[in-house]
Amino acid sequence: MARFIGRRLLHFIPVLFVVVTLTFFLVRLAPGGPFDAEKARSEEALAQIERVYNLDAPLHRQYLDYLAGLIHGDLGPSLQKPERTVTEWILLRLPVSLELGVYALVVALGIGLTAGVIAALRPNTFTDHAPMSFAMVGICIPNFVLGPVLVLVFALWLGWFGVEGWGAASEKVLPSITLGATYAAYIARMTRGSMLEVLSQDFIRTARAKGLSEARVVLRHGLRGGLQPVVAFLGPAAAGLLSGSFVVERIFQVPGLGQEFVMAARNRDYTMVMGTVLFFAVLIMLFNLFVDIAQAWMDPRIRHERA
Repeated sequence: MARFIGRRLLHFIPVLFVVVTLTFFLVRLAPGGPFDAEKARSEEALAQIERVYNLDAPLHRQYLDYLAGLIHGDLGPSLQKPERTVTEWILLRLPVSLELGVYALVVALGIGLTAGVIAALRPNTFTDHAPMSFAMVGICIPNFVLGPVLVLVFALWLGWFGVEGWGAASEKVLPSITLGATYAAYIARMTRGSMLEVLSQDFIRTARAKGLSEARVVLRHGLRGGLQPVVAFLGPAAAGLLSGSFVVERIFQVPGLGQEFVMAARNRDYTMVMGTVLFFAVLIMLFNLFVDIAQAWMDPRIRHERA
């Protein structure tokens, strides 16, 4: 396992190099620049600003200088908000995005696992068809449609929850449901399929023959094997939750890292876009590594294969 983790960490280096390279050149191919939308400036003032931020250098020189700073852990200053560095802005906005992601993951796992297990216990009955129908609806409706609908019904019509903020507890409910609903639907369908397969295995029949209660058979023996696909899905799900938070944070005006990225992209804040993309890439790869470790812990066969 230690060798496996070490190899995965070494694989991070070429992946991050590709991410940095593609992002650096793509963001500069976009029309416009970081100072185009500001008030009119003289050519001498613009030249001075570009010289301060090294934007007057050839593109390949800018790229090499950025890589050199990156090796030393320097993501550079924000071009639009220079009162803080990119690292400081990320650390300032990150807690809000992580909190939203955790709440959304709790919603996805709580609803998805419960619905999947209930559906698997009585297949081809109403308790199977009803949650799977809702799961299909959840898969089909994107979060940029679901979010405004929830705001219209539960915030404007009923007045149960607040919107446009991240202070009170009532303001955190709708963004969390919006972000986690789609993944709850996927988890529900995956859990149902996996549980149906596990509950038909010989060791489940043996456990029932020994007189174990149905709850113990399902929760202790069936659920552990049935969670394997769900655990494998958590890596891509974490990536989806992070990238999906860009839209959700914008809809609900959540002051997180996703909204900071959207504003930086609109304002052509090159360093902020680069730092945010790089940070999310590292975070997603770490999530995938943790998922692989969790799978190995849950399934001894995977540990044997990797050994």
